Amino acid sequence: MTDNLENRSVEVPEKVDRQKVDMFLMSNQKYFPASKIIYLKDKLYGLTEDKFSLLSAIELKDPTTLLLISLFLGSLGVDRFMLKETGMGVLKLLTYGCCGILTIIDWFSIQNKAKERNFNEIMMLL
Repeated sequence: MTDNLENRSVEVPEKVDRQKVDMFLMSNQKYFPASKIIYLKDKLYGLTEDKFSLLSAIELKDPTTLLLISLFLGSLGVDRFMLKETGMGVLKLLTYGCCGILTIIDWFSIQNKAKERNFNEIMMLL
């Protein structure tokens, strides 16, 4: 009976290679807030290979693209719809960006909102 227990091998999930994490962060650092990159790096180092492969399934929003959309179509709420903030998108659509006030505010804050959304999406996976 002890021979049976000794022959069983326990599979330990393989941790992700640090070089893979560094490459992922180097190529995607513009999608995340700069102040949270170190925290994200620590979390990614603790992942298994299986969980790390799921990162490619997450759709990251490009902050620069959202800024351009906000500049040209922000008064129609398209930028907020892209961030999946449907309520604010409808409000901006119906009020023409609250007479332009919300549109101007979004010009300065939409990139930070996109980066925070990307960070939160990754954190939900972890």
